[in-house]
Amino acid sequence: MHPVPRHLHPGAWWLWAVGLATAASRTTNPVLLLLIAAVAGYMVAARRTNSPSSRAYVVFLRLGLVVIAIRVVLAGLFGAALPGHTLLTLPQVALPDWAPGVRIGGPITLESVAAAGYQGLRLAVMLCCIGAANALASPARLLRCVPGALYEVGVAVVVAMTFAPQVIATVSRVRAARRLRGRPNRGLRGIRGVAMPVLEGALERSLEVAASMDSRGYGRSGGLPQSTRWLTAAATLAGLLGVAAGSYGLLDSGTPGLLGLPAVALGVLLATAGLALGSRRTARTRYRPDRWLPPELLVVACGMAIAATFIAIGGTAALQPSVSPLQAPGLPLLASAGLLAALLPSWLSPSVPGLQR
Repeated sequence: MHPVPRHLHPGAWWLWAVGLATAASRTTNPVLLLLIAAVAGYMVAARRTNSPSSRAYVVFLRLGLVVIAIRVVLAGLFGAALPGHTLLTLPQVALPDWAPGVRIGGPITLESVAAAGYQGLRLAVMLCCIGAANALASPARLLRCVPGALYEVGVAVVVAMTFAPQVIATVSRVRAARRLRGRPNRGLRGIRGVAMPVLEGALERSLEVAASMDSRGYGRSGGLPQSTRWLTAAATLAGLLGVAAGSYGLLDSGTPGLLGLPAVALGVLLATAGLALGSRRTARTRYRPDRWLPPELLVVACGMAIAATFIAIGGTAALQPSVSPLQAPGLPLLASAGLLAALLPSWLSPSVPGLQR
């Protein structure tokens, strides 16, 4: 445990969460997926901040449960039934010949439900990892780390990311105020009484953000020539496309090998060159900037370690348990060791100020 509590660099938490989400995307083993969600939840409980976004993990967890339910229902109603144990048979609608492989109703088998549940659980756990990143890293602090070339885009993204946590906090505050006044806060009357103050608060916040952005010279352009701006935009766009394509290659085990790490490396180089050129047009200073110190590097290394572990053992029966025939999922030792590495930031990272335990 570090003696001096401080906030970790927000980029370190996001990279750790991306590594955790990469590991979740490589498996449909429900045991491993539940362990990944537990690791993310434990880290949020140990290192979350006091910002409104610290409750994002619970919101994403509930969203994940909704995703699982929708995935199972859609698979039962419209998906192709896997052969096996029939749970129930729904009335089936006859479809024309130009819709092969699509069905409405019919038999629902245990194997089909298990396959849909595994896939829905994988997506839900990936959402939990993103929720953990939002809870651990304040979006406002993340904005300060955005390069100058992406400052305008970063402001738009951060405003969008903070909208949902702010609305949740506002709704809770308005409902508590109405409850203290003896007014209804549930049902149609409660929704009508809560909606107007929430909308009014959202309008006031948007005006405050617009005024603060205008006072800081938001949207100004520097003195770079047009050719340099075009070169910067092209390099940055090509780099981001390369990173996106490479990230898809890392998340999908069925893609060619060149679409993984090589595409990510090339994209990072191009994006870094573009951002370095674009940052010259925006002079920015930071008060107490977040620095990359050994704890940040160790946290990122833990996230990359679990991603590398699941990539190395990807495609095996341990990570992709069979659903036809249905088999009980196991617990591979190497993947479990990677999950233990993902827990190390709870000891390697400094404690959050004001939340020492």
